[in-house]
Amino acid sequence: MHAMEQGSVQEHGRSRKLSKIWVINEHVRVGLAETLSTYVMMVFGLGSVAQVVTGRGVFGEYLSVNLGFGLGVAMGVHIGGRVSGAHMNAAVSFSMCLFGRLGWRMLPVYILSQLIGSFLAAGTIYSLYYDAIYHYCGGNLTVSGPKATAGIFATYPATYLSLHAGFLDQVIGTAMLLLCLMALSDQRNQPAPSGGEPIAVGLLVLLIGVSLGSNSGYAINPSRDLGPRIFTAIAGWGPEVFRAGNGWWWVPVLAPMVGGVTGASIYKVFVELHHPSPCEHRREIEDEAEEEAAPLDMQKYLSPEVCV
Repeated sequence: MHAMEQGSVQEHGRSRKLSKIWVINEHVRVGLAETLSTYVMMVFGLGSVAQVVTGRGVFGEYLSVNLGFGLGVAMGVHIGGRVSGAHMNAAVSFSMCLFGRLGWRMLPVYILSQLIGSFLAAGTIYSLYYDAIYHYCGGNLTVSGPKATAGIFATYPATYLSLHAGFLDQVIGTAMLLLCLMALSDQRNQPAPSGGEPIAVGLLVLLIGVSLGSNSGYAINPSRDLGPRIFTAIAGWGPEVFRAGNGWWWVPVLAPMVGGVTGASIYKVFVELHHPSPCEHRREIEDEAEEEAAPLDMQKYLSPEVCV
């Protein structure tokens, strides 16, 4: 008994020690969760691209990339959804701030965490596929051409795509993302079922990829694109990653911000602003209940002789 009591005391003391390392500061907790969520999403997403490119189509094709990012997003939401909301996208965080769903003081925390997560994910995939990349390109790290490998990490426009058309492409893609995210989280409409949010968001990203992704790789996310692009500039691809595509790099940074606000605004104007107030909604439910009960109430005044 004494040994058991002593063990329980030691265990209690150990648990108290462990509790001291729990993070209480909201900024740190949110930052850690957002970093890990983004990291996991990007490892799966970039890894799927690396397999397709270096495997020359043997280990997957365009659909594999869409599935990799879609399922990666779902896993990211599982990891940080209840802590940071698992935005994993600066356009989402910016839009949430603009519509009052996130404090502006938290925006730098989200964006920095997302950039760190995506940068680290790029480093992880580079390390994991280092030999495969060098075997594929013969040690010549290029941004364009038949053996280009920079596209494993960041997005680049198709050769036929102009800058203004690419900007529109990113605006529309991100607008669809935020429009649908607003609907999935709208508790007064038809939200994703409780517990099913990760797969719903993952399917949304998959849907955007298979329908709107061919022009420029559907970055629709400044954090997803800029962090890995900076990594490739450092890792050997050089400043060409910022010059390629007529200076394409700023399009997936700025256009998703515009698109995110546009999509969220469209949903708000067309749907959310027209929801009845809680009082009106309660009154509608009560009216419907009264209408359903009316035939029963009418029976009180019917003669028992009446046959129906």
